[in-house]
Amino acid sequence: MAFVLAGGEGTRLRPFTRELPKPALPMAGGWRIIDFVLSNLYNSRIRQIFVLLQYKPDILVNHLKRQWNISILHAGDFVEPVVSGSSTAGRVFKGTAHAVYECLERLDALDPQLVAVFAADHLYRMDVRQMAAFHMAMRADATVATLPVALESGSEFGVVCTDRNARILEFQEKPARPVPMPHDPRRALISMGNYLFKPEILYAALQAAVARGEYDFGRHVLPQMIKSHRVCAYDFTHNAVPGVLTQEQPCYWRDVGTVEAYLAAQRDLSGPSPRFSIDNPAWPIDWHRTQQEPADSRPKHLARPVA
Repeated sequence: MAFVLAGGEGTRLRPFTRELPKPALPMAGGWRIIDFVLSNLYNSRIRQIFVLLQYKPDILVNHLKRQWNISILHAGDFVEPVVSGSSTAGRVFKGTAHAVYECLERLDALDPQLVAVFAADHLYRMDVRQMAAFHMAMRADATVATLPVALESGSEFGVVCTDRNARILEFQEKPARPVPMPHDPRRALISMGNYLFKPEILYAALQAAVARGEYDFGRHVLPQMIKSHRVCAYDFTHNAVPGVLTQEQPCYWRDVGTVEAYLAAQRDLSGPSPRFSIDNPAWPIDWHRTQQEPADSRPKHLARPVA
């Protein structure tokens, strides 16, 4: 199952987010930003999805009902909005981790083998099954999706410091001097805001975090977990999705958190040779467009052995 974090106000995207929450902003071709994470989960056959909403939720509630009513295909599948303050206790979400904490009763009801917690405001394609296979092979308690970037760009993101076996040793939040990757001094490893957890580990970690008055995954929960649990970094550049065209940028990912990044993403999706092509029948953004299951693109030799 998956929790999609879609409650962000997007203050750095003003004026675009005065009337729309950030995940509802339009992209080229009539999509919304949230459609990309939902299509990645759906195409990866993760189809029990709770979308956690807070800022101007009605727009996304209506969008999900209109565009993501996947339960018509199978009764066990759903994309269900959960609005802040709608839990049994009626508490508003205080952060990303607290939002999932308020939904733990839904976790209990489904009893999944693995829980994905993904951000709703990034532009990319990803076969989550490959990340899950890595998570299992590494015997991880939690896994963070990561991406190598130029060292000088690392200060714009949350940086993940690992050993040579991909185990996370430290998190740095927008550091002035990012720590380079252990095997590449010119690049830093940044968090993509996408996580996988063993359910029982997530449950206990959230209970403990809220008891401490801590409510955020990146700033609180995961930095605490590395002290006592096995938390690993999945390299997104190893992810293979079918149907990507030769002119596209391999393993494209963009955080559209600022006006400049949002406009740049629109340019990346447009023109005769886009860096990220919207039209990919093998990995469609709109689940209505195909009656066939997306291809299983997992490579035969996927995860490195556990050290």
